[in-house]
Amino acid sequence: MRIINQERVAGSDILPDLLQQLMMQGMAVYFYGGSEELLQRTEGFLKRTYPGLEIAGLYSPPFRQLSIEEEQEVITRINDSGASVVFVVLGCPKQEKWMASMKGKINAVMIGIGGALPLLVGLYKRAPRWMQANGLEWVFRLFQEPRRLFKRYALTNPLFVYLIFKEYLSMRILRKAV
Repeated sequence: MRIINQERVAGSDILPDLLQQLMMQGMAVYFYGGSEELLQRTEGFLKRTYPGLEIAGLYSPPFRQLSIEEEQEVITRINDSGASVVFVVLGCPKQEKWMASMKGKINAVMIGIGGALPLLVGLYKRAPRWMQANGLEWVFRLFQEPRRLFKRYALTNPLFVYLIFKEYLSMRILRKAV
């Protein structure tokens, strides 16, 4: 088994370049998710920073399950907007589940950007470089948003560490057998 050394690519690092490219190519964007405050800040930030970027729409859904009618209304609104790219700002894993449920319904590329958008528009600060380089950005984010992130990290991080450790042990056993 060959191990691939993959460089870390954070959404916060690629989002500005992606928006620049979309603006230069005249592609319209739509933002789905996040709070009204975040979307207002986003609109102002984009108009200042990417003045030629076409914003096809911004929508902050209610913090509850949408009805079938509301969901269809959202699909129609996004498809009628002319957006080429829909940035989904619901956080993990909610945005991934939403995008999977919209596959074949929304006629645009969907990209989950979660916490990258609040960082981009200045709602939150980015971790210092040394924390980013050492995989500790999540600790910095936890201190900024403890109420929102504690439960997520307390549940998912131990499971992740367990799965990594389990995989590591199985690889060691396979190596010894060969």
